[in-house]
Amino acid sequence: MSYKRLFQRALAAAPDRLHFATHSHHLWPDASYIGQLAAWEDAARLADRKWDRVMGEIWPAAQAYVAAELKLPDPATVVFAPNTHSLLVALASALPHRPLRILASDGEFHSFRRQSARWEEAGTAIVERVPLETLVERGRSGMHDLIFASQAQFGTGRVLEGLEELAALARPEGPWVVIDGYHGFMAMETDLSAVADRIFYLAGGYKYAMAGEGCAFLHAPTGFGPRPEVTGWYAEFDDLSLPPGSIGYAPDARRFLGSTFDPSGIYRFVAVRDMLADEGLTTAAIAAHAAGLRAHLLAELPLDAELLNPGSPARFLALRSPEAQRWKAELEADDVILDVRGDVLRIGFGLYQDMRDVEQLIEALRRL
Repeated sequence: MSYKRLFQRALAAAPDRLHFATHSHHLWPDASYIGQLAAWEDAARLADRKWDRVMGEIWPAAQAYVAAELKLPDPATVVFAPNTHSLLVALASALPHRPLRILASDGEFHSFRRQSARWEEAGTAIVERVPLETLVERGRSGMHDLIFASQAQFGTGRVLEGLEELAALARPEGPWVVIDGYHGFMAMETDLSAVADRIFYLAGGYKYAMAGEGCAFLHAPTGFGPRPEVTGWYAEFDDLSLPPGSIGYAPDARRFLGSTFDPSGIYRFVAVRDMLADEGLTTAAIAAHAAGLRAHLLAELPLDAELLNPGSPARFLALRSPEAQRWKAELEADDVILDVRGDVLRIGFGLYQDMRDVEQLIEALRRL
């Protein structure tokens, strides 16, 4: 089945492009254009009063969609920000110990990898990096303030197992467990209902949510990090019981807010989720569509490469080969867009592709 009708603007903008980088910059559906226009029109029509609509209507709608997707019991545990990095920095600032003792997998994305390395360099953190499969066992040592791991690793597509065992280690006083869900959110069904009171979950709209930049979010469990040190005036909460000069915080996830932000990404996210609801397209249905494309490609894959994630529910193939960089460059010269990380070629699958696209990709790979 083809869903190209939902992506007419993006496909018409580059009709000769064959885009299989859905694991990176997902093409935006037409609904996102409607959301972008709505953000502009609200700003023009309402000016300063637009924030009443943003925080009173758009924000709660986005919270409700995230909570429904992740099976969170309370949408108020969800807070939005321009990117996950700003949320990570605010979150880490709420931990009282210095240097921070951090445990992470050895396959985390560049944003966390770079920031944690800089914390190490500055002496504000001690970071232990271990293979994903040993994370839970190592976390039981009780020697860490923060445990950080991706739901699906960006380089290999390997998926974290033992989430409940990891969550069982979390305590308000530490350690905190933080899951980077960017390659999991709306890529695979995710049920956090059993662990929502113990883990943080980071993700956003850039990839599989199809909403673009500016719509990152954090699920923050109640009682964990009530007073982040990195804070903006949007996190302020007027508590009349506080003595004069005190710094108050919102009682929910808004305690991790910064300051003024561009809300257009949240508009796009809500518009896309509205569209998916109208179409009856759940994450399970989208994943099934992608799985069919993936299976067809694997059945005829003409590349001599090591598949790093066989059987993984991740929405991309990770293929290791010393030829990966050359393959990517030659394909891009033919307007076939894939992605490479070191010696790993990544091929992603999404709604805007159909079997004809896969056949074209197979032919392009045969020409390498």
